[in-house]
Amino acid sequence: MHDQPKSRPRITLLPGHEKRARHGHPWIYSNEIAMDAAAKALPPGTLVTVVTAEGTQVAAATFNPHTLIAARVLTREAGSHIHDEFVRRRLRRALDIRERLYPRPFYRLVHAEADGLPGLVVDRYGDVLAAQVNTAGMALLWPSVLESLQALLSPRAVVLRGDSPARTQEGLPLGVEVAAGELDGPVEIEENGGRFPVDVLGGQKTGWFFDQRDNRAWVARLAAGARVLDCYSYGGGFAVAAALGGARSVLAIDRSEPALASAAAAAGLSGVEEVCSFKRAEVFAELEGRVKGEDRWDLVIADPPAFVKSKKDLGSGTRGYRKLAKLSAQATAPGGYLFIASCSHNVDLPLFSEQVARGLADAGRQGRILRTGGAGPDHPVHPLLPESAYLKSMTLALD
Repeated sequence: MHDQPKSRPRITLLPGHEKRARHGHPWIYSNEIAMDAAAKALPPGTLVTVVTAEGTQVAAATFNPHTLIAARVLTREAGSHIHDEFVRRRLRRALDIRERLYPRPFYRLVHAEADGLPGLVVDRYGDVLAAQVNTAGMALLWPSVLESLQALLSPRAVVLRGDSPARTQEGLPLGVEVAAGELDGPVEIEENGGRFPVDVLGGQKTGWFFDQRDNRAWVARLAAGARVLDCYSYGGGFAVAAALGGARSVLAIDRSEPALASAAAAAGLSGVEEVCSFKRAEVFAELEGRVKGEDRWDLVIADPPAFVKSKKDLGSGTRGYRKLAKLSAQATAPGGYLFIASCSHNVDLPLFSEQVARGLADAGRQGRILRTGGAGPDHPVHPLLPESAYLKSMTLALD
């Protein structure tokens, strides 16, 4: 990749709109930029130099004139060359951090802006890597990313999961491909003493949710001797962790038959198949029926998909979290424990906590918050981008 800072196109910030960029915010919105004819004509993903209205250089960024987040900052050193070595240094730093944190090669290797590579997510499944390229700018850098990943890790396969809806907004095509190497089936990972098959080509996101690893380990501490209900089980991360933690029984519920099949396979691989059972059902309907039947569990886990995928969903989504908290609390036995989570980045922790509190009140239950959690450290947060702290969870002891 060849980049010449002196000949790069320039994007000019409107007067009075340079403060956030100067302070290091990684996003520059279209309404902060002088969108003249030259800027509008730039191809999506173009490398640009961001300058103030006075001409002072602020950053080097990728630019898309057709999106709300128009510029994504790569470095505040505007004169830096954005080339293969630049990308490799960012990846090497991300890898160094994860290798210090985790003894086994199962983790999120790159977490977009927080790792200095906006629009890029890479999950590591041993010798298989799964990447999401969600911006036009990162699509431009992808050949350098792929080459650097191969040089750093020599993976057996690199899968490009280009099926995120975010790509459509960036004008990118949808599709899934093996970008390097060969992959002929699921890969197996280890987490919290359990073994899990992961469908890297067809599973949700990149196939697994590493972000809940620490929360699954925490919940397992509450599972000894308990009847456990795991709602939205997906691949069985919480269910298997609870069983390994000594649960008396675990019922895992999900509406996806393939997900439940993977969860059942994980229970078998982890030696807890006699403790775990699996049911295909819609969670809200199942909870309502169980509550009416006065079925209660010592530990209830509710880890749903995002209820709020955009701001227009905020009203209905927050009502959904409130209802889920109510039903989950009603399904929790007196003296039991409730773990509930949200991965909606548009719902911040105060709003989520408020809905959980309202749901408990609706259920006529009282209790105390034992722990508020987020994603593990392989999902770092950019200091100026609270939106990247998307995962929230609360664990409550209910009276």
